[in-house]
Amino acid sequence: MASQAVESHRAGAEVFHGDDAMCKKKSVEVLEELGLPTGLLPLEDMEEFGYNRAAGFMWLVQRKKTEHTFKKVKQTVSYAGEVTAFVEPGKLRKITGVKTKELFLWLSVVEVYVVEGLAPGKVTFKTGTGLSDTFDAAAFALGE
Repeated sequence: MASQAVESHRAGAEVFHGDDAMCKKKSVEVLEELGLPTGLLPLEDMEEFGYNRAAGFMWLVQRKKTEHTFKKVKQTVSYAGEVTAFVEPGKLRKITGVKTKELFLWLSVVEVYVVEGLAPGKVTFKTGTGLSDTFDAAAFALGE
């Protein structure tokens, strides 16, 4: 069942269903179009991907929650069954469904952005607590 946020942005959105490979391909295309690392959302068993360009809103639905470790930066990230974000060039904001593990705590990731002029090749993750961390964007390339 899709969340209320997804339902409110479904009208006018490009929506892809069922085929995990197609959903992944489209999510990678959108990340690339936005200038973000293409491996940021390494979700498995995706059932739906939607992108409402007019509203700047995207969502991904997978069969079950997954965890992924980005080996180059030793960062474990948890992805809920539904991940949503408002998007704009170089930025995902108001993210839901993504948490990162810091020591023994899981913190919600609320924003991901790249700032080409200030830190080329870097990506910054901001948590709901206001903490942020910056990493090499290459660590989040597709297939890493």
